[in-house]
Amino acid sequence: MSVLYRLLKARQLVKNGHSFYVSSVPKVTEEHRLARREQIVAAARVCMNAEGFHKTTMADVIRESQLSAGAVYGYFKSKEEIVAAIAEDALSTVDELFENLLASDEPLTPLAALEATVDQVVRVAGAPAGDVTRIAVQAWAEALRNEEIREIAKGKYCKLRGHFLVIARRAQADGTLDPDVDPQHVAQVMFSMIPGFVLQRLLIGDVTPATYKAGLRALLRS
Repeated sequence: MSVLYRLLKARQLVKNGHSFYVSSVPKVTEEHRLARREQIVAAARVCMNAEGFHKTTMADVIRESQLSAGAVYGYFKSKEEIVAAIAEDALSTVDELFENLLASDEPLTPLAALEATVDQVVRVAGAPAGDVTRIAVQAWAEALRNEEIREIAKGKYCKLRGHFLVIARRAQADGTLDPDVDPQHVAQVMFSMIPGFVLQRLLIGDVTPATYKAGLRALLRS
């Protein structure tokens, strides 16, 4: 009995169709799972920033993460799933931004929302694990040949455009936007301002949040 007692304290006694057997049941906390997930996503960001999306392989991510292949594949089955996680992490900060904008009782303008979004893009780009906007640009190109990436990108960008749609409707209610314009059309144009900022910042290099916001103010107040 003493041996069985010690086994039961350390392990779970499991019954199958023929007999009892002892099985170890490791306890993995949610904090541990989140930390491991972030470790993998951060490793993927490093690899994709260094080698590009197309050249980065799951083997590269596994090596950079310093985890076993089994551990990595236990969280993500493919590179595409990791890209979705990177996009989701980046957009979650944007979700918070729009929640804060809409929580204010002050009149809200499309210009104010765009300026805040530009600032948020730069904050996300400056994350220690690597510039996620570089990965976004690569994913745009990859989406033209990879249907799975295209669906991921489409879903994430439609979600962002949906935020601008809410902003446009709020601006109409606040009297800062023409009530007769279709807010969907406004959202389409507002969304297009962000990839334009990202591309110019990365490819041309002479665009800063200050210069871009100055241009937005000149256009939207004219």
